[in-house]
Amino acid sequence: MIVLTVGELLRQWRKRRGLSQLDLAIAADVSARHVSLIETGKSTPSADMIVRLSDQLHVPLRDRNQLLLAAGFAPRYRRRPLDDSALSAALGAVRRVLQAHEPYPALVFDRQWNIVMTNRAVDPFFAHVAPDLLRPPVNLVRLGLDPRGFGALVVNLADVRAVFRARISRQLTVAADPELAALYQELLEPGPDEPVARRVDADVVLPMILRVDGRELRLFSTITTFGTPLDITIDEISVESYYPADAESAAYFTR
Repeated sequence: MIVLTVGELLRQWRKRRGLSQLDLAIAADVSARHVSLIETGKSTPSADMIVRLSDQLHVPLRDRNQLLLAAGFAPRYRRRPLDDSALSAALGAVRRVLQAHEPYPALVFDRQWNIVMTNRAVDPFFAHVAPDLLRPPVNLVRLGLDPRGFGALVVNLADVRAVFRARISRQLTVAADPELAALYQELLEPGPDEPVARRVDADVVLPMILRVDGRELRLFSTITTFGTPLDITIDEISVESYYPADAESAAYFTR
């Protein structure tokens, strides 16, 4: 296995972000020569400099630990279970967000799109799902596309698949993840006979249309993340909140 130096890793991140050495130097308020010396291994950055450059490169916390290790420093960011006492304030905030969104559905998923928490408005939809799909970890993408899951309820399944594909493609562009790449290949790789979906960037809001109890529900969603997390678990979770796209759908939930 090839072990990369901290300079080589930083160069990979810089190129992934489409920045020149001068761009990164200006953003981090250091000299371009110093960035060059770090990347070529002629200068060893301090732990604080690694964090400083990582901030400008938007490196996820999990990968910042790899940069620190490559430079001979201890990892700075821990990965605790969400119910760890140290994360009680963050967990309480997530629960309040979920509860405040009721009567509309909201859920929390992790880096691999496994569902971590839901609010009560999601529960009735699970009644339509095959039990084996609800065994932990419950994957939101698999649940959303499988005909034994929500796939049988989604009227515009091709559009929803395109949204998943676009979101996960962007994630993989930001940071490589073998598990996420495998999920994409398994469920989202375009096939030759796949129905053509509309471009997901063509509309401001692309609704998901569900057929439930003989009626069609039109929903759109927003995704919320934590702004300045110091724990890997918090850095990697997202809250997806669903909203009714019309009055009829809103009435269904408020009843």
